[in-house]
Amino acid sequence: MDPHSDHITHDFAPFFCVRNTGRIERFIKHDFLPPSKHPDTGVLSKDVVVSPQNGVTARIYLPPTQEPDTKLPLIIYVHGGAFSIESAFSSTYHNYVNSLAAKSGSVVVSVEYRLAPEHPIPACYDDCWAATKWVESHSTTVGQGEDPWMTDHVDFKRVFVAGDSAGANIAHEIVVRSGAESEFGFKFIGMLLIHPYFGIGDVEHLWNFIYPESTGPNDSKLNPSAHKNLLSNLRCERVLVCVAGKDFLKERGVKYHEALESSDWNGVVEFFETEVEGHVFHLLKPDADQATLLMKRIVEFMNK
Repeated sequence: MDPHSDHITHDFAPFFCVRNTGRIERFIKHDFLPPSKHPDTGVLSKDVVVSPQNGVTARIYLPPTQEPDTKLPLIIYVHGGAFSIESAFSSTYHNYVNSLAAKSGSVVVSVEYRLAPEHPIPACYDDCWAATKWVESHSTTVGQGEDPWMTDHVDFKRVFVAGDSAGANIAHEIVVRSGAESEFGFKFIGMLLIHPYFGIGDVEHLWNFIYPESTGPNDSKLNPSAHKNLLSNLRCERVLVCVAGKDFLKERGVKYHEALESSDWNGVVEFFETEVEGHVFHLLKPDADQATLLMKRIVEFMNK
């Protein structure tokens, strides 16, 4: 091969490859949908800047309310995509979060974080934490938050964090970081982990490339099951772990559930398996019966 020709030096299919010129090509593309009023659900959405320093943004979803000052639960949502693809603004996530806001009757803050490898881990974790701190700024009377949807409609005694796949890893880290701050403004009621990416397995080469400062296969961001002390100190009351029977990541979710259940954490962990489906099937087939059942289980968890 001509060393001066344009060729692939790192291949991380099906996500992306890197060429010798430094150019990154993503194999999975996504579209972009603007915020709107959803014609079917009536959910309103808008985009906000949550961290001007890093250009981190989020999309807020507000479901229809009977009274203008109604206080609603809040979900901080983190999209998946192996830390390197997808967007909170794609049709896949815009439509799913619209549905989540409508079905659960919750305000949702869906975070648009920076992607690897252009922005190596922990950038995505830091961005989602910045979004969480932005939410927190609205939670007290002395807060600096100025968004009226947050100040007028959010009940900060009912805050959840959720994510799918890699987003579940980040959601877990958000709860861990909130517990490390003694004066953090609220305690999470619940954490929803949908098909979490926990454990290294056959993605070790990808993980090491996008997180060069990783401590290895037991890094707490990738394998929290190996850190019982962090599990024991989770600053939330309830956790729902959702797995899919045909998901290559299923056993990692099972292991996390078992580790949390056997830890000294004093909350309640629940487990839900969809037996006949694969990884993030609810995003790929949102109208399928099993996707409807998963949404129903999530809403039930929130309403307890």
